Amino acid sequence: MNRELLFLAHRIPFPPDRGDKIRSWHLLRALGELGRVHLACFADDEADAAHLAGLRQAMANRLGATHVEVRRTGKAAAGARALVESKPVSLTLFDSPRLRAFVERLLAEGNVGTVFAFSGQMAQFVPSGLAQRFVMDLGDVDSDKFAQYAADGRGPMRWVNQREARRLSAFERATAARADVTTFVSEAEAALFRQRTGLPNIRALSNGIDLVFFDPAADFPPLADDERGQGPILLFTGQMDYAPNVDAVRWFAAEVLPRLPIGRFVIAGRNPAPAVRALAGERIQVTGAVADMRSWLAAADIVVAPLRIARGIQNKVLEAMAMARPVVASPAAFEGIEAQPKRDLVVADGAEAMAAAIRGLIERPTDAAALGRAGRACMVESYSWEQRLAPLAAMVFPDAERAAA
Repeated sequence: MNRELLFLAHRIPFPPDRGDKIRSWHLLRALGELGRVHLACFADDEADAAHLAGLRQAMANRLGATHVEVRRTGKAAAGARALVESKPVSLTLFDSPRLRAFVERLLAEGNVGTVFAFSGQMAQFVPSGLAQRFVMDLGDVDSDKFAQYAADGRGPMRWVNQREARRLSAFERATAARADVTTFVSEAEAALFRQRTGLPNIRALSNGIDLVFFDPAADFPPLADDERGQGPILLFTGQMDYAPNVDAVRWFAAEVLPRLPIGRFVIAGRNPAPAVRALAGERIQVTGAVADMRSWLAAADIVVAPLRIARGIQNKVLEAMAMARPVVASPAAFEGIEAQPKRDLVVADGAEAMAAAIRGLIERPTDAAALGRAGRACMVESYSWEQRLAPLAAMVFPDAERAAA
């Protein structure tokens, strides 16, 4: 069986410094252990595209032909085209004749045995009637996220999100129906999709965590005293122009922080949206991009994950637990994580419950430390990337796995 693969991604899978890139990088690296991998992907800008050199070095001789294309389609143009073509905006935003031509040329050479598409947007580049094996990593049920946006929205954007949810749901189903295997980031996501579609080829392929890098005993710079400040730090981490993260910190600032007599809310992450920057004040710090997130995680008294809109697995929760920090998470942020509430982290539903949980941990630092240690132990026991991606080989090359057995 041909052991060459084609990996499609909506963003260059390197460096692993944000949620989607963390997953795509570890998938690409694991696939590289199985065979030579060709890559077709987009980049956010020229600086992002320049990471190809680092990716090649990290993959050594396991990376074959590459096509990295800076995505230049704006949301307005993508929206107009989506209306004309009756497609989800998620597809028209990422369409490209040049990337499609690269894929067609590569597949025509006959050396690729498996196409692995990361993120639903990339399924449009997988030809119909594909002769090769097709593995689709949808990650999460993205259409459900747009349904949540619509439920919480009003005005024109409510209609826009309702339309996107419908169109994307139909596309997800059609894509999964023609794939040999469709994977999701957690069993919860896989179960939701199975329930909606009745398809039998749905599998969970969970995210892991780099337990060597995210280790409280690792070598990283401590937070400077002037940054550490006085009083408890309540930390939120993430890409801060991402709508669910923006919603989460605004809600926490308005509904939870006023219920707490002490504590400084630190929002750490790149590209804070204007609505996030506007929160900065006496008890709220917005850092923007930081040199090493582990410095902030190690200094945090409590890591909070108050997401109200969420799908998949929250890497921010895994990272905090791996760093042995006590975590207080909303039910949405906890979904899909295989951990025991009250032992490994605290799950709190609503503003008062979250504030009470945070107050309790601030008042009982011994309990907070024990919670952090239990969280770290949970990650070490079952969340290494090697453990989480162990089923990947059988999904990609099932014939080789059966022959080996």
